[in-house]
Amino acid sequence: MPILRMKDIRAMSPEERRRRVNELRVELMKLRAMTKAGGSIENPSRIREIRRTIARILTVENEERRKGRRGRKK
Repeated sequence: MPILRMKDIRAMSPEERRRRVNELRVELMKLRAMTKAGGSIENPSRIREIRRTIARILTVENEERRKGRRGRKK
């Protein structure tokens, strides 16, 4: 799974973003389990990449939620 850029994440639907976060979390759990079990993974930097991608997606979700909340108050 390639790195997701912010423009790509913003173009996704909210449902697609939630699905992608779940997929990334499952992949992250598998990689962490492999390292904890003493195995070596092919690309150790993948863990960091996945964590950052999850953070990017959650940031966009948070921004949109806050934007929607601000629009209702006015």
